[in-house]
Amino acid sequence: MSKEETVELNENYQFGEKVKEIRIKEGLTQGQVAKELNVTPGFISNIENGRTAMSLRLLIYYATLTGVSLDSLVGLIDAEYEEDALDKDIAREVQKMSKEDKKKLFKVLKIMNE
Repeated sequence: MSKEETVELNENYQFGEKVKEIRIKEGLTQGQVAKELNVTPGFISNIENGRTAMSLRLLIYYATLTGVSLDSLVGLIDAEYEEDALDKDIAREVQKMSKEDKKKLFKVLKIMNE
């Protein structure tokens, strides 16, 4: 990827929208996230609306709170990270499955790859 492509991805990536999407998916309110991160709900709102950014410390706490990896949280900044993040997310979900469900998933994957 050229430097120009990376810059273009950076400018188009809507980090705040991603944070909000993850929060809602996890069933959390801005207030709950704020309490866990020891910030104000207004700060979370500002992040979600693109008016401010998270520090690395808060990014790590947010990723832990929501069960996402840092690379999946910010992975679209560099397209190569997106695939790695998806692989890790899939692996994490598979680890949560029962042995029987893993066998079923394996059968589905084999059918999809034929």
